[in-house]
Amino acid sequence: MTKITFVSAADSRYYPMLRELIHSLRAFKQSAEMDICIMDVGLDPQQVEELKPLVARIFKPDFPFPIHRWKIRGREYLKACICRPFLPDLLPEYDLYFWIDSDAWLQRWDGVIDVFLKGAERGKIALTGQVDRAYPRQVRVKWLGRWPLKIKGFYMNNVRPAFGFRAAKKIMSSHVLMAGAFALRKDAPHWKRWQELSRKAAFWGKVFTAEQAALGVLCHLEGYGFELLPAWMHWACGGVHPLWDEENQKFVERYLPHEVIGIVAVTGSAEVRTNRAEVVEFETLQDNTLFMSYRYPAFDGERGVEIVHSLPSAHDVPRGALRIAGQSDF
Repeated sequence: MTKITFVSAADSRYYPMLRELIHSLRAFKQSAEMDICIMDVGLDPQQVEELKPLVARIFKPDFPFPIHRWKIRGREYLKACICRPFLPDLLPEYDLYFWIDSDAWLQRWDGVIDVFLKGAERGKIALTGQVDRAYPRQVRVKWLGRWPLKIKGFYMNNVRPAFGFRAAKKIMSSHVLMAGAFALRKDAPHWKRWQELSRKAAFWGKVFTAEQAALGVLCHLEGYGFELLPAWMHWACGGVHPLWDEENQKFVERYLPHEVIGIVAVTGSAEVRTNRAEVVEFETLQDNTLFMSYRYPAFDGERGVEIVHSLPSAHDVPRGALRIAGQSDF
């Protein structure tokens, strides 16, 4: 039997969202057969004690290779990025790893988690990309008359410093693969090469984006197998808000057939990440407007009990309470 674990990471600031992620996973009975392991990248001792009964393992890794101090500057949370390609070394007792960022939560299991796992069982890395009908463009060009003066995009900004202009030019228009949720078998060939590419990316480029830039090079340029799943399976709310289905109380994709979103990534707004009470404007499937949070709703602080949210209408929320999510993460 394949031994599977969910893996996530958090520091003390992201601890509340980590608790929400764990609760959202355990809300589905299917998760009982899977462990949850947590990478400690700056948790407080009390937070660690609170987590111990909830997860199979809490581990505190070192940086997997030397990185200049001026690049780290005390930011232990960068381990959550750079250690991702090293999960088989950090958790060797498992056969398959399902990573989910701590600023995300699970809304739907069937047709989502099982599809991620199916892709991984095929020996590929199963993930989503920053690509959907509703997502904004990924490459932006500044023109000087007829000539492109400057090209901006994730791969151009992050692959070019680490792997050179030629690699950036080749990958520039490819879909940005999201490292925030992926599934991959322990025996997949990807890990070793991903580690090597991440080391190079961290040395020459930014540590924060090293593993994701390396992932793009790994899959798009070097041909390692990947399953590119639909965006509704892992929706980045910082790109564009999904719709809210008032009838079924679920987030859904913006266009037909309005599939129920699987993993909701709480991207785009620092205020929403740090404050559950923060609200932003959402359109609904029923053509209304609501001010609401896109944090995991069924969690009541430390008690971890399910609660019912009475979602306010636009007329019920003072205008001063509204803060629209910040600039797109794309």
